Amino acid sequence: MINRLQFSIDIKAEKTKIWEALWDENLYRDWVGVFFEGSYAITDNWKEGSKVLFLSPDQSGIYSIIETHIPNETMQFKHIGNVVMGREQPIDDETKKWSGATETYTLIEGVESNTLSVEIDILDEHLDFMSTIFPKALKKVKDNCS
Repeated sequence: MINRLQFSIDIKAEKTKIWEALWDENLYRDWVGVFFEGSYAITDNWKEGSKVLFLSPDQSGIYSIIETHIPNETMQFKHIGNVVMGREQPIDDETKKWSGATETYTLIEGVESNTLSVEIDILDEHLDFMSTIFPKALKKVKDNCS
């Protein structure tokens, strides 16, 4: 079953700085390394409507579509399917359980700080891992803003 998790962190930095900490290639690799060391993304500069591959060092992972990209405000991914050895895999019964799940990053302007909010759809079997690891990843984003 799919669960929607929500995370947020307040960051005392300009929205442009937070956005850069999220999506700049080197900074992105730094904070997603919390989930799996050496993780990276192959993307067409995070353009709305384009495909992105979220990969581990062995070129396995998932592919997604960037549904929304409003710079310094919102980035939403729709996750589609698996990638094995750098190749997109056909949708099978296992993938159908989560294909179409979304992951949304939103920056909310505050008075003394800005809030980075994340909503992500997660399968039951990944719930504990993501609940534990995602706050550590957001702390890494915050640290990269200072």
